[in-house]
Amino acid sequence: MSVKPEAASALFAGPFALATLSAPEGPAFPALVTPDAQVLDLRPVLGSTGLTMRGLLDDWDAVAPRLAALAEDGSLVRGPLAEFRVHAPVEPRQVFQSGANYRQHVIDLHVAHRAPGDDRPEAERRAEAADIMDRRAAEDLPYVFIGLPSAVTGPYDDVVLPTWAQKPDWELELAAVIGRPAHRVSVEEALDHVAGYTIANDLTDRATVFRRDMPQIGTDWLRSKNAPGFTPLGPWIVPAGSVADTGDLRLRLKLNGETMQDESTRDMIFDVARMVSYASQTARLLPGDLVLTGSPAGNGMHWGRLLRDGDVMDASITGLGAQRTRCVAEATR
Repeated sequence: MSVKPEAASALFAGPFALATLSAPEGPAFPALVTPDAQVLDLRPVLGSTGLTMRGLLDDWDAVAPRLAALAEDGSLVRGPLAEFRVHAPVEPRQVFQSGANYRQHVIDLHVAHRAPGDDRPEAERRAEAADIMDRRAAEDLPYVFIGLPSAVTGPYDDVVLPTWAQKPDWELELAAVIGRPAHRVSVEEALDHVAGYTIANDLTDRATVFRRDMPQIGTDWLRSKNAPGFTPLGPWIVPAGSVADTGDLRLRLKLNGETMQDESTRDMIFDVARMVSYASQTARLLPGDLVLTGSPAGNGMHWGRLLRDGDVMDASITGLGAQRTRCVAEATR
């Protein structure tokens, strides 16, 4: 059974957000949600019974101007949010993940992921990490890799910890949702292609990040990050116009009520615009795609406490709401 959200209070910034919901035994549908936790089914008002959130984002330039008016139209029939199940807000075609994008987090990971035989003092390895980040920032080369859409799950769904995952860890991240195709866009143009923002928890099994059998090939992101449900997403897409400054948002993650991550996006090495622009230099970003922007300090490796059966994670980002997920050990056969 999934852990349910707490009572609604300041659900998100702005006059409305977008969600993917379903009634009991009903299909999922795109919805407009208001701050007072009322839901408007967008299928009838936008004239498409089979409309999905990705379909809505495919037509974002035409739809976006209508949403604010719909939020204010008191004549439209709405229902209470509590009557619906909240799914991941969008099913992306592509997921672009980012590593090593928060200064303090990189230092912590560099120390935690000590290579076999590396017996240097911690201070020396921390200094090395700082030099690497300074060089990366100067060369303007974010670290972006590909995730699987099948890893995405809802913001209140249980997270199944696979039996093979020895060191499952949390990573709270700000995610940009693409609303207009982007290919080889400049940093100055990048945010024009973002429809809105949501919350992602990009879980990682630290034990399988590096291939111990063949270290020269480097990281194994397929195995370490892409188990089903390893990317809780949502609950909402908050339109970009309602997010005042993505460079000054607070990310907080609590584990069983204890704060583990509490940092501002000011600690990012590369901001959202640079991340989106960089990903677009190689790939063509499509509506509904996610660009995850990295996680701040405070992961489980830093605390020496990894995820286990029964753990509950509460994650929030300023203006984007909150998600709550419970960890459940995979049943053995």
